[in-house]
Amino acid sequence: MKRTLFRDEHDEFRSMVRDFIAREVVPQREKWDDLGRPDRDFFRRLGELGILGIQVPEEYGGGGEASFAYSAIVFEEVARAGVSFGSYTVHCCLILPYLLEYGTEEQKTRWLPTFASGDLMTAIAMTEPGAGSDLAGITTSAKLSEDGSEWIVNGAKTFITGGVTADLILTVCRTAPYDPENRRAGLSIIAVPTDSPGFGVGRTLDKLGLHQQDTAELSYNDVRVPVDNLLGEEGSGFSYLTHNLPQERLSIALNAVAQAEAAIEHATAYVKERTVFGKPVASFQNSKFVIAECITETTAARVFADHCLGLLDAGELTVAEAAMAKLHCTETAARVIDKCLQLHGGYGYITEYPIARLYADTRVTRIYGGTSEVMKTIVAKNAGL
Repeated sequence: MKRTLFRDEHDEFRSMVRDFIAREVVPQREKWDDLGRPDRDFFRRLGELGILGIQVPEEYGGGGEASFAYSAIVFEEVARAGVSFGSYTVHCCLILPYLLEYGTEEQKTRWLPTFASGDLMTAIAMTEPGAGSDLAGITTSAKLSEDGSEWIVNGAKTFITGGVTADLILTVCRTAPYDPENRRAGLSIIAVPTDSPGFGVGRTLDKLGLHQQDTAELSYNDVRVPVDNLLGEEGSGFSYLTHNLPQERLSIALNAVAQAEAAIEHATAYVKERTVFGKPVASFQNSKFVIAECITETTAARVFADHCLGLLDAGELTVAEAAMAKLHCTETAARVIDKCLQLHGGYGYITEYPIARLYADTRVTRIYGGTSEVMKTIVAKNAGL
């Protein structure tokens, strides 16, 4: 189906990303699988190509592009090639909006040039062992030092994407005592440099999928952070976190659709080549019908995701619409990739085949960024239920 979102400059960007992946990423796949993340220099290479900083304003060394379509192109090309850009999505799609929206001029000048170059990689630490979807239950604390010049941070975080790679972590802390009457009050976001004394990276978690994207446990033991590393206003952290949710959830939806499209390509190629009972698997009616179902479902999800991408660029994407996009696209991708794996037979369960990696990698999309159940709650609430 013809897509109307992209212009010539988008097509040029896509060609550059595709060539870069084939030349410099595909050959590193096995090495990065073993390492659990891309080499650190890989992100500097993304910076050199302008991929990391494409939405960073020009005055801070970026490309100054407002459209999120460039990130969508990266998602599509990464999925198509069956590779990973590690913590790219967290760095560019989650962290950047916080810095642009809530950072002071001094903070932007300090962080954004190296953010765009890849010399400063970032992550965000929200989830704790006892606080996942319920962010109001966060217990990591930050208290001012006696002279008021530093925040002293104590606590633990888990499931932090990019936690091993990051140089600066936006850490959600409780800067005021817990109030059971207003559980969302008292949360703040403090940017913690990872070379700070008392900060530690614990286990790198061994995941079902996403083996080239590091996910870690973090610890904060009397970590002292300059007071001017507070992002935005003290106590406004919860509202800041909800502000970026539409883009975060749409990025997951866009990734899911791209993965479903890649799965269809793999399955179509496989059934044409594989023979059973002396015939190509593609010649059986079941194979044709399954592929047809997958194409139809994925095309519908693509149209919805592209529409939401247009709304995001126009500043009109709502929380409920983003929740619907994430719910629909991730659930669709799950069904489609499962069907495509089934068409591979036993080989679909072997990890050297791209379909097996897609199956494992996509499973988490129905969990992170808010579970499918949370998305249903949001949609229902928007309907007045």
